[in-house]
Amino acid sequence: MPKRRKRRRRSCLTKGLILGFGIPVLLFLILYIVFAVYFRSHFLWRTEINGLSVSGMTPDEAKDKIKEASESYLLTIYDRDGNKYHIRAADIDYIYVPGSREETLLQEQNSLAWPRALFSGTSLDLETTVTYDSDLLSDAVAALPCFLPENITEPIDAYIEKTDNGYTLVAETPGTHLLIDEVQKDVADAVSAGETTLTLTDSDYLAPSVTSDDPALTACMDTINTWLSTSITYDITDQNEVLDRNTTADWIEIGDDYSVSLNQAKLTAYVQSLASKYNTYGRKRNFITTKGDTIVIGGGDYGWVVAKKKEAEQISADLATGTAISREPVYEQRAIQRSADDIGNTYVEIDYTNQHLWYYKEGSLVTEADIVSGKLSNGNGSPDGIYKIVYRQSPAVLKGEDYESNVTYFMPFAYNVGIHDAAWRSAFGGNIYINSGSHGCINVPYDCATAIYQNIEVGTPVVAYYREPVSLTSNSAKISNAYSYTDPDADKKAAGTATP
Repeated sequence: MPKRRKRRRRSCLTKGLILGFGIPVLLFLILYIVFAVYFRSHFLWRTEINGLSVSGMTPDEAKDKIKEASESYLLTIYDRDGNKYHIRAADIDYIYVPGSREETLLQEQNSLAWPRALFSGTSLDLETTVTYDSDLLSDAVAALPCFLPENITEPIDAYIEKTDNGYTLVAETPGTHLLIDEVQKDVADAVSAGETTLTLTDSDYLAPSVTSDDPALTACMDTINTWLSTSITYDITDQNEVLDRNTTADWIEIGDDYSVSLNQAKLTAYVQSLASKYNTYGRKRNFITTKGDTIVIGGGDYGWVVAKKKEAEQISADLATGTAISREPVYEQRAIQRSADDIGNTYVEIDYTNQHLWYYKEGSLVTEADIVSGKLSNGNGSPDGIYKIVYRQSPAVLKGEDYESNVTYFMPFAYNVGIHDAAWRSAFGGNIYINSGSHGCINVPYDCATAIYQNIEVGTPVVAYYREPVSLTSNSAKISNAYSYTDPDADKKAAGTATP
């Protein structure tokens, strides 16, 4: 009997366990099947369509919700500066048109996987069909504040600006001028796609015609920077002459097409200023004579002469290098030395008044002698001024309209006037020159002519002067730029009766 009781107890316990576990499982299976069937016609939990929750909804219910949401549709438009504008559904008669895509989305979901949907949501994209009034949309866009005249600033092209320090490239200013046709197209595309935000791009704006990376503009600026980077320091003794951006900046001219050039008139004016400042040709000088006094003498053809055309060309070439350059000006004519006293200590001094000549070489007297110069009484007075030895010839034949003379040494310095020996003379100095002087040349004794010829070089300065006012009217005085040249027709010209 006791053994049967144990068996009954075990059987009851087993039945209890089966009932305890089986009922919940059965209930879960029933629940699982019920929801599986339910979600065949409803969207799973935590499902969104285009951001709208359609959890547990049928496709028709989802359509209603999407339609309801479409009635509050709002497109926010951001411009390039971050300002925002709105287009509302009511402004454009925006209406959602239901289709069959919602049913398709439902069919694509796995209803048997509903338990998993409890923990991980599903986001679905639906290409909705909407309608709107395109004319109303165009009007709504045109009415946006960004198209009001007071809110529009025009773009400004990049340009080159002259400043105190030269030139600078000023970048373009984009402006706020929106192209209404482009904006309307972008807005229409966004509305048709159901977008809720739209950020306008550069293509929606009127762009500057010239930007800072424009090839013509950058090439122009490169050229300007090269020119302004150039400095020319002129190698002139006792002087300080520098040509740099402080001057050349004013020469730059920029064309409408950003071609760049140098103002030739200003360049020429600068070169002329160089010539005016540093040319010594024909300029008056204070000269200390052998007698120790100081005279003022000008005229003649000796001295420095800047070759203006070639110097202008050289400046243009130098500016293209963009470097610091040190050089002499381009000279057409040079003197013995570049300092303020360009005569130096090697020269011939001729005192017509005292009828005497001295020749110094490197400060030492080589020779001196009395002379006979041009005959003053008949207008053949020798030209005064500062000249240079043009050439040396030995022997030479001197020819004029009514004479022909053979000399051993001839050293011309002023047109056809020169220093030479004069074997036909037995006396020199005194007042011979006034009434019995030469045709203009400087007659010296043979020994003096020999000493000069054997030591002098072409280009040696010749300083010739009168100590009293004289009037030189000969053609040689005119051609040689004599200091005391007087136009014989000056009075007639002033009176208007000069011979043509």
